[in-house]
Amino acid sequence: MRAAVYHGREDVRVEDIERPDGPGTDEVRVAVEACGICGSDLHEYAAGPIFIPDEGEPHPVTGETLPIPMGHEFAGEVTEVGDDVSDLSVGDQVAVNPIVYCDECRQCEAGQYHLCESGGFVGLSGGGGGLSEEVVVPEEKAVALPGSVPTEYGALVEPYSVGFHALRTSDFDAGDSVAVYGAGPIGLTVIQVLRAAGAGTIYAVEPQDSRRELAAEVGADEALSPIETDAVEYITERTDGGVDVAFEVAGIEQTVQDAIASTASGGNVTIVSIFEDSVELQPNEFVMGERTLTGTLAYQGGPRSDEEFGAVLDMFDSGALDPEALISSRIELESVVEDGFEALLDSDREEVKILVEL
Repeated sequence: MRAAVYHGREDVRVEDIERPDGPGTDEVRVAVEACGICGSDLHEYAAGPIFIPDEGEPHPVTGETLPIPMGHEFAGEVTEVGDDVSDLSVGDQVAVNPIVYCDECRQCEAGQYHLCESGGFVGLSGGGGGLSEEVVVPEEKAVALPGSVPTEYGALVEPYSVGFHALRTSDFDAGDSVAVYGAGPIGLTVIQVLRAAGAGTIYAVEPQDSRRELAAEVGADEALSPIETDAVEYITERTDGGVDVAFEVAGIEQTVQDAIASTASGGNVTIVSIFEDSVELQPNEFVMGERTLTGTLAYQGGPRSDEEFGAVLDMFDSGALDPEALISSRIELESVVEDGFEALLDSDREEVKILVEL
């Protein structure tokens, strides 16, 4: 079968690989129909391997090293089921929750499978990948789609679950004023989820014109350019000292500092980004203003795979969230490097979320 396989930095090859074995008794085979390219995938392509296990360092759960098939935002149709599979049938459309976990560490025992000490993701840690024609996964990872939700939208449940989990992890309450720094794909999901959850005024801060416009379309009340406007001054003046909650979704030092500075005393700053480099913080910003700093990672997985995935699907089904708004291009697998990875790294292309259709 055809798959996009990661061999190393700037070396992703679309090639023929072996069809995955199985399914085992508790597994399902999924014919992938759509897979999104994530910011994590871009980091791996441009600067990796980071999360992808390098040669000689197999992942502790999957036992695999590169080269591995990529893609962890994907959905498709169940084509085979194992003997012990009870909740899914051939023909079901599913989104795959890609979290990999050991089921033995302290975090797994506490039910926090997404914080597993040996954790990872299908498509980054081994176990197949969504940029393949087929994947075999445990039944618990395959979350059935409501009949009204197109299968390709199932590939966007993963990034929206990141945004949904970020909201749940933060100190957000309905009616709160909010600032979101960064309107890339995850920032846009945060904005949409906040709007659906009853946020008060939402300020989006984003330098790219097209993404700023999209932020306004999906729920931001005001979308500010940090190049043209002093966003911290603008926000604090209009919120009597700062917003209740700020989300940092850009992954650079300046946005971290600005998110803190635009949050009111007693407020909360939630960091969603993954950083390539360390950043400087002034602890007095938290001490003197009794602000809190929260980190958020991924979403619920393991036996609870359908918890946050299911909530997002319900919001897709009701229309509270609009996944179509994020999709900027649809491409074929064979052109995933040039029209996918390279396009997303080219700021002149103004891409947001590229779906690979298989």
